[in-house]
Amino acid sequence: MGIYLNPGNEGFREILQSEYVDKTGLIALVNNTAGTMGKLICISRPRRFGKSYAAKMLCAYYDCSCDSRALFDDKEIAKTEGYLTHLNRYHVVNLDITGFISEAARMNMPLSHVPNMIVDAVYRELTESYPELDGKSLTDAMISCVEKTDTEFVFIIDEWDALIREAKNDTEVQKKYLHLLRGWFKNNNFTPRVVAAAYMTGILPIKKDGSQSAISDFREYTILDPGRFVEFTGFTERDVQLLCEKYGMDFEKIRQWYDGYDFPGYGAIYNPYSVMCAMQDQKCRSYWQKTSASESLMTYINMDFEGLQETIARLIAGEEVEVRTDRFENDFETFKSKNDVLTLLIHLGYLTWREEDGTAQIPNEEVRMEFEKILEGTGVSRKWMELISRSRKLLEDTIAGNAEAVAKAIEEIRDTQYAPMFYNDEQALRYVIKFAYIAAIDQYLKVEELPSGKGIADVVYLPKRKSVLPALVIELKWNQSSEGAIQQVKERNYPAVLKDYGGEVVIVGINYDAKTKEHSCVIEKV
Repeated sequence: MGIYLNPGNEGFREILQSEYVDKTGLIALVNNTAGTMGKLICISRPRRFGKSYAAKMLCAYYDCSCDSRALFDDKEIAKTEGYLTHLNRYHVVNLDITGFISEAARMNMPLSHVPNMIVDAVYRELTESYPELDGKSLTDAMISCVEKTDTEFVFIIDEWDALIREAKNDTEVQKKYLHLLRGWFKNNNFTPRVVAAAYMTGILPIKKDGSQSAISDFREYTILDPGRFVEFTGFTERDVQLLCEKYGMDFEKIRQWYDGYDFPGYGAIYNPYSVMCAMQDQKCRSYWQKTSASESLMTYINMDFEGLQETIARLIAGEEVEVRTDRFENDFETFKSKNDVLTLLIHLGYLTWREEDGTAQIPNEEVRMEFEKILEGTGVSRKWMELISRSRKLLEDTIAGNAEAVAKAIEEIRDTQYAPMFYNDEQALRYVIKFAYIAAIDQYLKVEELPSGKGIADVVYLPKRKSVLPALVIELKWNQSSEGAIQQVKERNYPAVLKDYGGEVVIVGINYDAKTKEHSCVIEKV
């Protein structure tokens, strides 16, 4: 049993001793490809979506150096055809590329040494386990191993693209690494004879420009289109319901915080890392901030592409936005438009993608909190500062009851690039209102069309946590009157839904007159 060759099942055994949601059905999908033309699989997912757990599970299942029946006999995989056929029947090469990068850094070695480090590590363990092997190179030794042991190899490579990302400006390092992968997975004298299956994970899909042709034979399953692996992208809704029952957590609250990644024909997928942290801590909060990915968000949203700032504002305001994902070049450097930036944010998990209508949005409360940090003003662009400053002043005037200032501020927002192109109905007015109050997002929970009293309130802002801020009920009218909006709120008793809130409620009536092209506002406090 080694570290990189046949690492055994201890990693998965440790996982099982913690809370484990059965995802062994993924093994059956890999089993179905073993020994076929589709045996090379590449999975790209955001960080914290269980890629490393899956790698440890596959190692324990395929590794011929251990007996893992006790770990899998009561799991979903045991019910499938071929369970025993593949169980502990292969040599396993298990590589976490980030580990090699960290080791090179620790030894003050350049990244160009990483490919040789990988080869040396596997070759050393292989020849120590089988000293009788022929061949001085790793590939020759592996061919000899298959011939002498009648056992093929399964490759499990976690974070395969880490070196590509780290050496983004060093084409020689990239070429050296890709040459190594080509020797394993695109070699007619090696791949058919040695490789039974390969399962690689990464953050981004394979580049489209052909520079990563060494792995072009891999079948890709991305966060944009996880295909038959969709169930294993994260936790399903049923998974989360069972966890909530076990831990005594409020499912609806968990849904609000961690749901939002939806796929056509399948439904909701939850971030497994955050859900498990919430269960164990008995608290819903953002666990995203503990990852290095969150540090880069400001860099991406401040990129100077026409329309990007406005689109980010729409996302923070709770809108869905159209995104062209087909031109993204699958790297962290080549951005030609705002669509490329938004597509990267989808791959990183900051946005969720709706393939059926080509739109993206912020998926849940946890990720929204990361976007809301933008509102704190550190390092943001001048456009952001102007919008947020204007919005904060609007919020202050609203709470103070300064209706004239509120109407004027909404006029100013209407005249900016944030407003919809066609300002011709109440929905367009609502769109502007959400931008106007964007600064409220970090202090309030915004609810649209909230059932209340005898009707539905247009937009309600509920103060987060314990707060002295008043709740806001905003009623919108088009070609009517702001006084009529206030009257409707009173007649239909919209504040009734806030009876348990206990604090002050500010009622805001806003009307737009299409003839005069003016907004009017009336504010009352309850």
